[in-house]
Amino acid sequence: MTRRDKIKWERLDNTANIFPVIAGESMTNTYRISAVLEEEVQPDLLQEAVDIITPKFPGFNLRLRSGIFWYYFEENGKKAPRVHKEDTYPCRFIHANKNNSYLFRVTYYEKRINLEVFHALTDGMGGIGFLRELTYQYLRLAHPEIREKLGDGLSDDTSLNREDSFVRNFKRGHAKNYKSGRAFLIKGEKIPYHGFGVVHGFMPVSELKAVAKEKYGASINEYLIACFIYATYEENYRHITKKRPIRVAVPVNLRPFFESITTKNFFAMVSAEFCPEKDDYTFEEVMELTKESLRSQITKENLEAIFSYNVSNEQLFVARAVPLPLKNMAMRFVYERTAMANTTTITNIGNIKVLDEYKPYIKMFYSFLSFSKGQNLKATITSYQDTLVYTFSSAYHGTAIQKGVFRRIAKDGVHVEIETNGVY
Repeated sequence: MTRRDKIKWERLDNTANIFPVIAGESMTNTYRISAVLEEEVQPDLLQEAVDIITPKFPGFNLRLRSGIFWYYFEENGKKAPRVHKEDTYPCRFIHANKNNSYLFRVTYYEKRINLEVFHALTDGMGGIGFLRELTYQYLRLAHPEIREKLGDGLSDDTSLNREDSFVRNFKRGHAKNYKSGRAFLIKGEKIPYHGFGVVHGFMPVSELKAVAKEKYGASINEYLIACFIYATYEENYRHITKKRPIRVAVPVNLRPFFESITTKNFFAMVSAEFCPEKDDYTFEEVMELTKESLRSQITKENLEAIFSYNVSNEQLFVARAVPLPLKNMAMRFVYERTAMANTTTITNIGNIKVLDEYKPYIKMFYSFLSFSKGQNLKATITSYQDTLVYTFSSAYHGTAIQKGVFRRIAKDGVHVEIETNGVY
């Protein structure tokens, strides 16, 4: 029996293949999801929780290997990553060789538990599943009465499924149907030493829903994306043209469309595009353009076409047979050509739900993304109970766009509370 027979391994999904190729200190391809508790985090109990949970999650108990033709994952089996108090900027590059070969890290600060994940492992939905169970485990250790009531296993609704849902659902014959022309790019003076600024806007979900639906006939997601587009337009209108439109990349969770419960990456990118046809636009006009742009793309048929084109390319025999170093060069070249196609990325990881027994101990969740080529200002939308957090991560000193977004929301009568990570 060979060593490969003894150790479990799996291929990277279609989306994950690019991340090991382009990741580095300046473009880390990590994201953070945080759980804020109602009490101070006890480091020893958090480490114990990580030790218990990590072996139970096959999608996190992994290390990255490189083969002749592709990268692949291999079961790790080492001690879980060491928990540390947060003492640097978030979303730093994860050096696997300094992290027991794991591709995620757990830190804490006061009442907050932070999970940072290398995107090759999983998308935000997979990250939520792990962080939620980690938080549950921590609370059972801190409050034994919860364990006595609920037991000490994973929740029934936690998926450990590792299906490659891209491969299961793709169909051949689809042509490329997404835009790769250059978009307007936000520029500014950067925070030194790879600085990372974070601005959170906390808002009541009920107020947002009322404004978005009743005033604009929109979803919360459409409304918040339109607020970003309008703030960017107001700040940079002289530089936004037909040749350089504002284009917001919007990841769409594919699981509800294709009945999947995978913990691998399973999302497709659509884009909300603002391409000016005249000199001046109202917010209402931008809102309508945003709705039309997103609704025309977020259909099962269009989403299927987007990822099917990508999977078909991956499965071409010629591409599969190319040695990994040459394949990396080709993938990096394609990425460099298409990286400037979006002004930013705004991802909505949805409303995070927890079991009733844990609700008294958890105050909120929020998340944010690291930067990528051409995108040094990004946003995430996270909600828990009646609180939505609209979070901006930025490499820039300036905050005019973030301020413009929250001013627009406040103008519509939504109560907004602002918090930063101290950079601003």
